[in-house]
Amino acid sequence: MPQDGRVLSIELARALRDAGLHWTPARGDSFVISDRGMDSDIFVLSDMTIEVHQFPAGPVIGFNGTTEWALDSVDQSQTLWVPAEHQLRELLGDAFAGLAPTGDGYRVTLRFDGSTSGHEGSDAAEAYALALLHLMRSRHAR
Repeated sequence: MPQDGRVLSIELARALRDAGLHWTPARGDSFVISDRGMDSDIFVLSDMTIEVHQFPAGPVIGFNGTTEWALDSVDQSQTLWVPAEHQLRELLGDAFAGLAPTGDGYRVTLRFDGSTSGHEGSDAAEAYALALLHLMRSRHAR
């Protein structure tokens, strides 16, 4: 079950990143500033308050108008993307074969490399993420 309104647990978002999931920040994306005691604070990129600035050293996420705390910007590398359900499904691409309720959660079915696999989660986003993690690891192992 998502915690604190998150799409995914921080652990699962981190596992996706560690498996090679690349994030190109876009408006509406959710993220946390991980490993700084701020994992429970979800931030959302917007055109007004939090936006991406491109610098030669790499993307920096700027916090505009945040006078109540001392964080003007943070390198993208210090953040952790928490993808939404629709983003996870899109990332599965042609391997996605279906989503079905299981009674106590959801099951995502993948068809990849001539085989079919099922991945269950307590909600659809978790099932999609577990399926994506499996797909990424399978492609990496080839």
